[in-house]
Amino acid sequence: MKNARWLIFGLILMTVHAIGQNKTSKSYPVKLTVATDGSGDYRSINEALQAFRGYSPAPLTLFIKNGTYQEKVIVPHWLCNLTITGESRDQTIIAYNDHAGKSWPADRSDRYRKVMGTFDTYTMLILGNDVRIEGLTIQNAAGRVGQAIALHVEGDRFSIDSCAILGNQDTLFTGNDSSRQLYTNCLITGTTDFVFGPATALFLNCEVRSLADSYITAASTRAAGKFGYVFLGCRFTAAEGVGKVWLGRPWRANARVVVIRSELGGHIRPEGWHNWDDPENEKTAFYAEYKNEGPGSGRQQRVAWSLTLSRKEAAGYSPLHVLGDWAEPFVRH
Repeated sequence: MKNARWLIFGLILMTVHAIGQNKTSKSYPVKLTVATDGSGDYRSINEALQAFRGYSPAPLTLFIKNGTYQEKVIVPHWLCNLTITGESRDQTIIAYNDHAGKSWPADRSDRYRKVMGTFDTYTMLILGNDVRIEGLTIQNAAGRVGQAIALHVEGDRFSIDSCAILGNQDTLFTGNDSSRQLYTNCLITGTTDFVFGPATALFLNCEVRSLADSYITAASTRAAGKFGYVFLGCRFTAAEGVGKVWLGRPWRANARVVVIRSELGGHIRPEGWHNWDDPENEKTAFYAEYKNEGPGSGRQQRVAWSLTLSRKEAAGYSPLHVLGDWAEPFVRH
């Protein structure tokens, strides 16, 4: 009888151990596909992102097939080392239409505000580190109704290549003053302050297209920030009829923006930079240019408090100087 009891006890232990092993050895996907027509693993981008393992030890890949995804997409903090690739830039579109002042949906009545603030309006929010996006469009489709963010990035070592980031006011929010961000071969459109925030961000070979007479950048670089925004080899263009655009104004006093070897269209105002109606900002903001070309590049009428870099100073704004070694694989030519 005693032996039978020990046998039963042993079987129970083996069963519990097997169950535990099954739980810990659960397999998680590392590659997923999203398609609106149901031909992928998921129809929804958010659903696919939730299927990945948090803090995965393996790199993650999400492929998004052509189609328009009407979603407010969030890449959470626990999704890192993730690459999101669209099938084609102009046909893989993530679009939403939130904007400042818009009422929250009925199912979000728990919100502390009855209406959205600027930072609530994103179409896509990146919180995880080491996220890369390639070959798609991120759009805030709200129209000219005030602040309406298309892409909001908080994670560190973020990179995006060959994408379109489309909106009007406040299109791209480079949040988090400790975040480093790289934008290569991208189209960025907007009206007012459509590249704004405190992060260190390098724009390489991008087209920055103004859709109205207003301001392009509104940096809020922290006082100890060394770089802020760096535009290297970019093209500053404008929609038809747009002809009076400032390169930037300081959202916060220590804004830093440098434009190097870029092509500036005739829509750029001769003054170049604005002090946001506060002369005190002229003492702390850092706005500089080096060897730009095009009808809007003339330095003769630039505001006196902006700078022309020397050759040695300009060399200090290379991609690896600005972002560090992590960016090297993404900036090789």
